[in-house]
Amino acid sequence: MATLNLSQNGRAKKGNARTRKPVPAVDLTAMVDLAFLLITFFMLTTSLSKSQAMDMLKPVIDIPDQPYPASRTVTLVLGKENQIVWYRGEAGKSARVKSNFQQINQVLTEHKKAIANLHGHDPNKFMVVIIKPTEASSYKNFVDVLDEMKIADIKSYLVDDGPLLEPELAALKQLKL
Repeated sequence: MATLNLSQNGRAKKGNARTRKPVPAVDLTAMVDLAFLLITFFMLTTSLSKSQAMDMLKPVIDIPDQPYPASRTVTLVLGKENQIVWYRGEAGKSARVKSNFQQINQVLTEHKKAIANLHGHDPNKFMVVIIKPTEASSYKNFVDVLDEMKIADIKSYLVDDGPLLEPELAALKQLKL
C-alpha cells in the first residue's frame, strides 16, 4: 500500500512530556491505480491510431524533361468552389470542359479507355494526367483528385505547381472559376 509518511519531531521540552500526535496516513493506492490506467490508455490509443498520410512522389529536378505526347495527356485544373476544368491534349488546341468532383471519375475512366484504344492497348502508352492546383482551389479538392487517381487506377500522374498557361487562365476567367 502506498502511503505518505511525514517525519515528526517528538522531542520533549525541559520537564514537560510532550504527547505524540498521530501522524495522518494518506492512502495513495487509488491515485497510483488511476495514473497507471491513464498511462496505459494513452499509450494504447496513440499506438493503435494509423497515420493518414498519402504517398506522393515528385520528380527529381536533375532529370531533363522528357516530352510526352499530347494525345495521351489529360489536364485537370482545380478551380474554386469544388469545380474542375479539364481538357485532353494541348491547352490551346482542345476544348476545355467544366466539371465537378462527382463526374471526374467517369471522365478519367472514359479517357483512359479512349487512349488505350487509340494506341492499340499498348501497355507502354498509358494515359498521363497533369494536375494543376490553383490558389483558389482547396487542399481537400487536391486530396480528392489524388484519391480519384488511385480509384481509377491511373498509372502516371503528375502535379504541376507552376504558373498556369494563358489558355488555362482564359478558361478559368471565362467559366468564372
